[in-house]
Amino acid sequence: MNLPNKLTLLRVVLAPVFMAFMMIDAPWAKWIGLLIFAGASLTDMLDGKIARSRGLITTFGKFADPLADKMLTTAAFIIFTYKGITGPWPLFIILIREFAVSGIRLVAAADGEVIAASFWGKFKTVTQMIAIIAGILIMCLPGIFLSSGNIITSILVWISVLFTIISGIEYIVNNRKLLKFK
Repeated sequence: MNLPNKLTLLRVVLAPVFMAFMMIDAPWAKWIGLLIFAGASLTDMLDGKIARSRGLITTFGKFADPLADKMLTTAAFIIFTYKGITGPWPLFIILIREFAVSGIRLVAAADGEVIAASFWGKFKTVTQMIAIIAGILIMCLPGIFLSSGNIITSILVWISVLFTIISGIEYIVNNRKLLKFK
């Protein structure tokens, strides 16, 4: 197993660890959660850069990397919903998109195709990670942000939802032949 794939698997392992720390009702746990999420997000950037620069792109990486991203970001959005930072709609919209895109990828895989993440899919992930890091930071520093913290987080989350919708539409349109849409 090459280094980029190991970094992807590390992100898979870190997702439940991140969620566990975020569930602990103590300020120190939120800081650890923030560090875990930020570190895991960094592995997302690194695994792709390393794979491309060293010619280590694999079918496993194309398939597992987006799933690892989904695990990590979904864990954060579940926490945000559970803690009342955002309502359930952003999580619902994000999950619908993720299920739809994963379904498209499964259909493609059955035909021997691997659909790598698109520009909009990558941009969606980046905006989600920025919204999540900002939201966790606001959770870590509630006194500084007072009541505006949830508003800031909500705005950033809804921006990421917009790009989630755009990337979902792109995947459906670009792969409609797999879905027999004509």
